[in-house]
Amino acid sequence: MTTEEVLASVGPRLRRIRKEREVTLAALSETTGISVSTLSRLESGQRKPSLELLLPIAQAHQVPLDELIGAGAVGDPRVRTKPLTRDGRTLWPLTRQPGGLQAYKIIEPRRTREPEPRTHEGYEWLYVLSGRLRLVLGDHDVVLTAGEAAEFDTRVPHWFGSTGEGPVEFLSLFGPQGERMHVRARPKKATGG
Repeated sequence: MTTEEVLASVGPRLRRIRKEREVTLAALSETTGISVSTLSRLESGQRKPSLELLLPIAQAHQVPLDELIGAGAVGDPRVRTKPLTRDGRTLWPLTRQPGGLQAYKIIEPRRTREPEPRTHEGYEWLYVLSGRLRLVLGDHDVVLTAGEAAEFDTRVPHWFGSTGEGPVEFLSLFGPQGERMHVRARPKKATGG
């Protein structure tokens, strides 16, 4: 479906969703702050939909934005990549797109190596699945065990690998140009009142 076809299908979809919910244009206008005439032109296709208009409508109807624009069916979400071997490590890429955040599952064999800290642009997050991972970061020399995570700016001299006691399996998320990983927790429910 072309972009023009997708945009042309938004108006009828907006009208259908509004009618299914038995909401008038006036009530939707009051909820969204979008004028009745603009809503009417959106539904009739006389006005092109924009994110500024669609976001408040999606919120008012409590539907995902992709339902309003008729995003296509989601394809197979599985990432099917082949493992790579680099410097004795086995890496499984867990992301498909080049650039942006990259995720890897890494298995480092049991070996003792002298750390050779390096620097480069970016931000890294490590999470140990099993074994023990030695991380040298600036003046710090720490060992991470299963369930522990570390995050750092890769412009700080760093090195990570096996402690020599056994293999280590870990996840690595890397963001170029200082992109940071964000772990979000569910907000606490308000109490009292």
